[in-house]
Amino acid sequence: MKFTSVLASGLLATAAIAAPLTEQRQARHARRTARNSNRSSHPPYKPGTSEVIKLSNTTQVEYSSNWAGAVLIGSGYTAVTGEFVVPTPRAPSGGSSNEQYCASAWVGIDGDTCSSAILQTGVDFCIQGGSVSFDAWYEWYPDYAYDFSGISISAGDTIRVTVDATSKTAGTATVENVTKGKTVTHTFTGGVDGNLCEYNAEWIVEDFESNGSLVPFANFGTVTFTGAQATHGSSTVGPSGATILDIEQNGQVLTSVSSSSSSVTVKYV
Repeated sequence: MKFTSVLASGLLATAAIAAPLTEQRQARHARRTARNSNRSSHPPYKPGTSEVIKLSNTTQVEYSSNWAGAVLIGSGYTAVTGEFVVPTPRAPSGGSSNEQYCASAWVGIDGDTCSSAILQTGVDFCIQGGSVSFDAWYEWYPDYAYDFSGISISAGDTIRVTVDATSKTAGTATVENVTKGKTVTHTFTGGVDGNLCEYNAEWIVEDFESNGSLVPFANFGTVTFTGAQATHGSSTVGPSGATILDIEQNGQVLTSVSSSSSSVTVKYV
């Protein structure tokens, strides 16, 4: 899972105005210091429950409270990549300027039909009032997620995200800001908390959790993963034929997802 503390110990005195990630943050340093627990990315849940969906290869759209995107199901998936343009998040219709709204775009291996581990990397985008923030991160679930340092992200930047499993306990997570010419990579060398099964490859926009509940979901407009590819055995495959997931919350469908041979498009509706 991916975790971020809503309150770092050094910020207790200013918690009411400076809680990280899920509230307005005063400084980038304070935000990064605080992203170490209590924020979590989860496998896809059935709407209105904490039950993990076990997908099957189907042409019917599945619904989840937290995942929207495309999931390939099989065996032998060892790498996933895709590019997207960072959206400008907005509050949903009727939203409050005092609330922070977030979403996250990422690629990953496993997490659905295999829930023992997820190797994933992506970008969070949040808005509160007129202030937006973006953070690139990497994770090997069930350990925490960690922010990359040394990379800046803005709305409109083209981002390439890649995960590559060199074994079921080792691999790399890479975020490249194509627009700004900056790449950061984290290498996992073993000693992880869960083994990959290599059963799933996915391109996802997620409504993540903080303090045990879903954060208010941002209107992210459209995120399109282009150049979407997965390594499957000795072959490279695209998301055509992947199982499609849309986010449903409180009886309302919030996304519309489509895929092609090389792209996955997730629209906020």
